[in-house]
Amino acid sequence: MVNHEKAIYRNAAYPIPARVDDLLSQMTVDEKLAQLGSKWVFELLESQQFSEAKAQTELQHGIGQITRLAGASNVSPNASAALANTIQSYLINHTRLGIPAIVHEECCSGYMAKGATVFPQAIGVASTWDAELTEDMGDVIRTQMRMVGGHQALAPVLDVTRDPRWGRVEETFGEDPYLVSQLGVAYVNGIQGKDLTAGVVATGKHFVGYGLSEGGRNWAPVFLPERELLEVFVCPFAVAIQAANLRSIMNAYHELDGIPCGASKALLTDLLRDRLGFDGLLVSDYFSVDMLMSYHHLTGDKQSAAVLALEAGIDLELPSTDCYGDPLREALDTGAVEMAVIDRAVSRVLAMKFELGLFEKPFVDAAEAVKVFDTPEQRDLARQIAQKSMVLLKNEGNLLPLDKSIKKLAVIGPNADSVRNLMGDYSYPAHVETLLENDAFNTFDAEKHADIELVDRPVEMYSILESIQQKVSKQTEILYAPGCEVNGRSTEGFAAAVTAAEQADVVILVVGGKSGLTDDCTCGEARDRADLNLPGVQEQLVHAIGATGKPVVLVLVNGRPLTITWSAEHLPAIVEAWLPGEEGANAVVDVLFGDYNPGGKLPITFPRAVGQIPIFYNHKPSGGRSHWKTDYVETSAKPLFPFGFGLSYTQFVFANLQLSTEIVSAADTVEISVDVTNQGTRLGDEVVQLYVHYTGPSVTRPVKELKGFQRVTLAAGETQQVIFPLAVSQLAFYDQAMQLVVEPGTVQVMLGSSSEDIHCTSEFKIT
Repeated sequence: MVNHEKAIYRNAAYPIPARVDDLLSQMTVDEKLAQLGSKWVFELLESQQFSEAKAQTELQHGIGQITRLAGASNVSPNASAALANTIQSYLINHTRLGIPAIVHEECCSGYMAKGATVFPQAIGVASTWDAELTEDMGDVIRTQMRMVGGHQALAPVLDVTRDPRWGRVEETFGEDPYLVSQLGVAYVNGIQGKDLTAGVVATGKHFVGYGLSEGGRNWAPVFLPERELLEVFVCPFAVAIQAANLRSIMNAYHELDGIPCGASKALLTDLLRDRLGFDGLLVSDYFSVDMLMSYHHLTGDKQSAAVLALEAGIDLELPSTDCYGDPLREALDTGAVEMAVIDRAVSRVLAMKFELGLFEKPFVDAAEAVKVFDTPEQRDLARQIAQKSMVLLKNEGNLLPLDKSIKKLAVIGPNADSVRNLMGDYSYPAHVETLLENDAFNTFDAEKHADIELVDRPVEMYSILESIQQKVSKQTEILYAPGCEVNGRSTEGFAAAVTAAEQADVVILVVGGKSGLTDDCTCGEARDRADLNLPGVQEQLVHAIGATGKPVVLVLVNGRPLTITWSAEHLPAIVEAWLPGEEGANAVVDVLFGDYNPGGKLPITFPRAVGQIPIFYNHKPSGGRSHWKTDYVETSAKPLFPFGFGLSYTQFVFANLQLSTEIVSAADTVEISVDVTNQGTRLGDEVVQLYVHYTGPSVTRPVKELKGFQRVTLAAGETQQVIFPLAVSQLAFYDQAMQLVVEPGTVQVMLGSSSEDIHCTSEFKIT
């Protein structure tokens, strides 16, 4: 064993580069390679307990990371912290150099662990248009993860998505690069904190262009011209790097123009590091190094796959050491890769461990861990985010809010009494299901790990039906009938559902999907769709209930936009609830019965028909329509619901738009102000949205681009001035020579409550 106390790398008084150099100089080849990989937690367990025998094999030379210590087991927070301490103790005391491991976890909608707060899925968070709440959510995730020994969060998803057929839409912040950037920065700031020694490394993913794949299929090729790639899809990563010091990035699975992202030095080194200035840790998406061989057929063996990925810039292989193990050692021995390339990656891994302070503080207080899990304050935050994520899509005749003293209320639909379906694909129950469905993660054997059990409610949760029962008066009679299953074909339950609807004064019809990665799921990773109607026979159920003639409130619990054209035309009220998490049912019912006035806005366009895809608001002047006839043969070219859309129980008026100047240069900032007034009779939220259109440049520009937003809360009759500072540099684009420029032209300024509902306009000129 090395005398740790005298080693420079053990001394925090030295700068990180010196500590890295010292440690690297003492490492054997096996110890270096071990730092470039990871181990699933279950590879180290026997009957949910740490196995020293397994550790002697798997950790003898150390390890870079531990994969999902809590997310791939059934341990409680305290047990998770204790297990983290045990693993770190083994590495420190039973390996030659005593290098601790980074523990990484998933946390797209909260820390993915038993007992952790389940927040709304990312698409719902985006619907709040509230960066402050997004940062608060990240802060909770950081607190919980650090308390149990977690160090790296595989989030946020910074993909701009423009195809709702893609199953992972729900994990994103939507279709607009500015909105994704702002919420991404907020999330990163919350996760990483002010000091990474008390923070968690955020991981921006997936670099890059993942959200516009061929046919909406996961892992499929993406066809993007360079200008659009840089201006739209790279943008959120660039902003997160420069504005929030994003410390880690994960590659995407797909290929761009024949080169898989995981093998592209042009993307991962030339663009990401040299042009964007990223200096953190680049980790592989799960199995993506092996996929260069097994999926993309770019190479014929794991050794070549390892060399391609490493030389492209991927520092560490996840989720478990494979190509970066023996195959990479063979490549080194045969001269297929230079030691300098390996040292570069190892240095980045070690630097991140020093930055996290792991050598100074490798252990946590296991007895205290549970105290920061799902506290009343955290539940309150989850409820606030869920409330603000609710998007009121329709409310004819002011059917909503409902009276709590209503006499008879029918609650119908397959998601009405489901808790599981309120959670997204990267929730704890969803991933336990994935582990148990099959050997999805190669090293996991469901039979050997039979002690891992399904968990329906990882924390205290209520279904929408249960929450309604708590909300309405004691005199209200509730008639419940599921009607059908989410994805089943049976219509046997229709008769009971129709009878309940006919007897009721109002019907609350809760439909949608199930999110996850298993075969019975309708959205989530690898659950791409060819259609966007309601799954199973739910569309028929909606027709049957609508035909009763009773007032129907349609509540959508789903992770993607749906083509609910018939429902939108024939049902008076529609609420998009997304996948609202542990307090989601309460938030839905708060909105339905008027205890909360909805103010959420869509972060993604809802198409009328799947044939419109891709459909997004910030298209070019020649996009979004079909030549001189405008519409399709079968339907309008307009969306069902546009980007930024969302109603309220009150009404807002915009007036007195003012610009600080009308003639500017590229270095200037224009101050744009508008007065917003709540003309209704109740407190409410409006999201004031600033759009611009740039005319005169040497390349075509989108018809509208979001460049600012503010969510404001106004009492009845209250007026507030909203001010946007717009830097002219925000309008920069890539010209015909692919240089980032601002050119002379006219900029139309548009302020509104959605991308189509513009209330006032003005313009300024760039000289």
